[in-house]
Amino acid sequence: MMTIEEQKMKVANAALKYTGDHRIIGVGTGSTVNYFIDALATINHHLEGAVASSIATAERLKCIGIPLIELNDVNELSLYIDGADAYNPHCQLVKGGGGAMTREKILAYASRQFICIVDKSKETRVFGEFPIPVEVIPMARSFVAREIVKLGGSPAYRQNFVTDNGNIILDIHDWVVAEPIKLERALNNIPGVVGNGFFAEKPANLILISEQEEIHILKARF
Repeated sequence: MMTIEEQKMKVANAALKYTGDHRIIGVGTGSTVNYFIDALATINHHLEGAVASSIATAERLKCIGIPLIELNDVNELSLYIDGADAYNPHCQLVKGGGGAMTREKILAYASRQFICIVDKSKETRVFGEFPIPVEVIPMARSFVAREIVKLGGSPAYRQNFVTDNGNIILDIHDWVVAEPIKLERALNNIPGVVGNGFFAEKPANLILISEQEEIHILKARF
């Protein structure tokens, strides 16, 4: 029986074939993506460069010799590969356990194809079991928290954590999320919110799911 780490490595390696003829790709953040970066080391000579979703990812890419490219220097990304903390049957995601969801969402929107790589343990029917992260400008922390309470959530300040953008994170607990697009929009409309962990309005195009020896494919229905 494969461990979770072995399944993460398996799905990360499976994603490698989707890089194909892409010369510049976007690369996400997280433990599963770290395995994907390790796999990229075997084909780094095929890539002109990569756009990183976090400082941590940028450092790992530099270590395997892949040049870093700023998103501002490309018109569009043809491919973005990232992980998730939770996914549902509609290819909607919750991300941000590592705190990089704002930059990750920017890359997802800037890419023609967004492929998510996960293990089966991340599957859910209704979001809420995994806390929903919200990136907030520090001066607005208390105000945003009060607004989130009005939406039915229980926000908790993520202690001793600062995002790559210099902001703080509130993790929202005790939500049973029946309408993730509606909540994603509601959170975005709160002044002081920089981004949130719902990837619902723009889901992944494709999710590769590792379940023991198998790799399953879930496609979005746009």
